[in-house]
Amino acid sequence: MSRSHLKHLLLSLLLIGFTPFAAARAQARESARDTNVAIAREDTSKSGRSWLATLLRRVARRSDDSTAAANAAAANASPDSATQTDAAPTTMAERLVTTRSFRSHKDSLAWESARAAAERAEGFHLVVDIFAHQIYAVDAKGDTLRKASAATASNETLSFGGKAWHFETPRGVRHVLTKDKEPTWTPPEWHFAEVALEHHLKLRTLERGQVVHMRDGTKLKVEGDEVGIIAPGTKEFVPLVLDEHVVFDNTLFIPPSGTKHRTIQGELGHFRLYLGDGYQIHGTPYASSVGTSVTHGCVRLHDDDIEWMYENVPVGTKVYIY
Repeated sequence: MSRSHLKHLLLSLLLIGFTPFAAARAQARESARDTNVAIAREDTSKSGRSWLATLLRRVARRSDDSTAAANAAAANASPDSATQTDAAPTTMAERLVTTRSFRSHKDSLAWESARAAAERAEGFHLVVDIFAHQIYAVDAKGDTLRKASAATASNETLSFGGKAWHFETPRGVRHVLTKDKEPTWTPPEWHFAEVALEHHLKLRTLERGQVVHMRDGTKLKVEGDEVGIIAPGTKEFVPLVLDEHVVFDNTLFIPPSGTKHRTIQGELGHFRLYLGDGYQIHGTPYASSVGTSVTHGCVRLHDDDIEWMYENVPVGTKVYIY
């Protein structure tokens, strides 16, 4: 074969092998552009103060809206991982043939134990297969009443400001403690750390009763359940826009729990089954993420599936996760 033909062959192989990854990176860059910091435009016609428009900087508010394509491009297994491929028994529910990667032999044994507990389960219950990205509603006879695709944890670690958070969907047995319709999300500290890291901001907690003085003389404070500012030379408290992060002097402030600025609407979809310790089964506005490892620990479902769960899964139902 001539050198020219060989070069054309290698080029063709490279294009065939890397096209999906290039597409994934392109979608990831487009998602990142959607969450860029933008300048908030506040209507100052009523107050007549143009200074407000220059103080409010918008940072897109999101929980874990990575796209399925970007997630698919990331390698999940490490060189030291033990890998197992099999099909679980179908006596309880239909299972997918899937490749499972474990951090260690101990991790593999923990998975086996959690799966065995799910296989022994009695009565109506839910089963979450983390690796297969599936959730099953199983009746007392062992028949599958509902099977749905699910998003589970990314198994990544976030480090910021001397703290670290590892995002995983915990194995074991939990219970549906409560059910909610149109739930609001109270973002944990890791959410603000993630946004601060992404946008190169410092991070600071805003306490009730605390007044923070900005470099230009503006005062940042909490009154009641709202975070707001007092302009230089005035005494008027002006609440900040609710669906924006609080960013001043290149610092992202974490609002106190219980304030309107510490809640986000729409991030959990229309229904939620709460499992305790911050873990929940819920809907999502990011439908493309369902079926991937992308969350911070929760289990995400499509709208029709979480609605079925909300209507048919009673409080107290056991949830087996492996």
